[in-house]
Amino acid sequence: MVNYAQCPAPAWLPEGQKAELPWYPYYRDKNSMSAKYIFFTGGVVSSVGKGVTAAAIGRLLKERGFQVAVQKLDPYINVDPGTMSPYQHGEVFVLDDGAETDLDLGHYERFIDIRLNRACNVTTGQVYAEVISKERRGDFLGGTIQVIPHITSEIKRRIAAVSRTTEAEIVLVEVGGTVGDIESQPFLEALRQLRSDLGRENTLYIHVTWLPYIGATGELKTKPTQHSVRELRSIGITPDMIVARSDYPVDESICEKIALFCDVERRAVIPMVTTPVLYEIPLLLEKAKVGDYITHRLKLEDRRQPDWQEWEQLVAEVRREKPVVQIALVGKYVELHDAYISVHEALKHAALQLGVELKMLWVHSAELEKGKGWDLIRQAHGIVVPGGFGSRGIEGKIQAARYARTEKVPYLGLCLGMQLMVIEFARYALNQEEANSTEFDINTPAPVIDLMPDQRVISDMGGTMRLGLYPCQLQPGTIAAAAYGEKMVQERHRHRFEFNNEYRKPLQEHGMRFSGISPDGRLVEIAELTDHPFMLGTQFHPEFLSRPNRPHPLFVAFLRAACERAGVPYYQNQPSAHTEV
Repeated sequence: MVNYAQCPAPAWLPEGQKAELPWYPYYRDKNSMSAKYIFFTGGVVSSVGKGVTAAAIGRLLKERGFQVAVQKLDPYINVDPGTMSPYQHGEVFVLDDGAETDLDLGHYERFIDIRLNRACNVTTGQVYAEVISKERRGDFLGGTIQVIPHITSEIKRRIAAVSRTTEAEIVLVEVGGTVGDIESQPFLEALRQLRSDLGRENTLYIHVTWLPYIGATGELKTKPTQHSVRELRSIGITPDMIVARSDYPVDESICEKIALFCDVERRAVIPMVTTPVLYEIPLLLEKAKVGDYITHRLKLEDRRQPDWQEWEQLVAEVRREKPVVQIALVGKYVELHDAYISVHEALKHAALQLGVELKMLWVHSAELEKGKGWDLIRQAHGIVVPGGFGSRGIEGKIQAARYARTEKVPYLGLCLGMQLMVIEFARYALNQEEANSTEFDINTPAPVIDLMPDQRVISDMGGTMRLGLYPCQLQPGTIAAAAYGEKMVQERHRHRFEFNNEYRKPLQEHGMRFSGISPDGRLVEIAELTDHPFMLGTQFHPEFLSRPNRPHPLFVAFLRAACERAGVPYYQNQPSAHTEV
């Protein structure tokens, strides 16, 4: 490990940084931060749409031929969201390298169609853990450790890591939370320093705010935005662009007022009215000439002319009136739809390709155990049981799997959903009502799902599961192989328990087929039933790799089976072909 405290400051380091003793660089070499940087902050309220705005602007830049990466800076002290309840922060989005990250990284990957890595999600917990670790090793030679420069320098080092690990030319960095939050201050201070470190031509600050509507007077108010910008400027950051979010149309006079009082060019005040079509946002930003302003401001020349034809067709298909297919999602966090946002988006992507309208039926698995919610299950043309942890509502999910099996309703089980499908089938086929997972019943006499051998000695919960991209070998003549059209695929995992191989042969003899296994033959990755139109479960999470213009094949195959059950026409090929059955 390099002891940065003893390293001489290189000649190219900014003058102010040289004066710090010990100097704690966020560079490894002169080219570490040669990319351009766009920083996103939020004002007035949280959940204002910074993540989607950053993702959409990333798409604008990619359409112009630039290599883009996006980073989320989360102010919470958790090391990552992997141990957080979905009620706290929505789903945990898993990357190829196994990083458990914020759900905004899912927006980034879906909009821009890129693959990110663990450098793209930074938390306060990670930053402090790293600095404290260095202090314990004596890397600072007894110096006093302070927020400035040590914490801010570690933040800047992690921002620099994105361009190094992704070779991005433009890095978009979103700061979680709202300006004024005490926990965000070290991140904002680091961003302030970066303008002087990198130069104005290499940095651009975008502030996303909310325009509240006063119903009594029928007015949109700009004062909260003005106060938010003043708060931002008080810490040394002057926004170059303001994205003004609103549920109501924004008049030109409102934009002029924001430009005047917030000291921003009029063309850099972008009204962004809420749209029911999420994927329309890049088109709206393109129409507002946001991409042109950014490239001009960063002194970049477009590599190619943006081609939005495919994206426009996508949005037109969303708006087109289509036959409806109803899908029941049986989960334990359904009150917060963000807990299953990637599953929901993957289903919408598949529906777009098939030319049908998706209607989600949100079913709480714990309510099924009480005899409630079955009217929704009976309405559904297909059932999805997604991932999750803990015993609450498990029997309700098993009951949903039993209903899908006996009534021949298309079923897609994701991670835990596959395990519960196996448990239900074992109870039926092997006549063992006590069949279970040792996650829920440590003493079950029929542990068809059990801890992975390498997980038995692990005590820490965070970052210790089977995480990230793993290969899966598909078996010829199976539903899974037909859906993928390939012999070998790679999918993202996030789980601790696995199918117990002692039950492979007995379940195969009763009609369960293991259509996807690890290349070494040890692990079951996909299970399906042979005498069912579509009952399939995956140990991995296919939803993480679905894209709006390239839906995941398993979701397409599942939704096609649901369309056939519903008796509605669907596209055989791409939507543009307009070929129906």
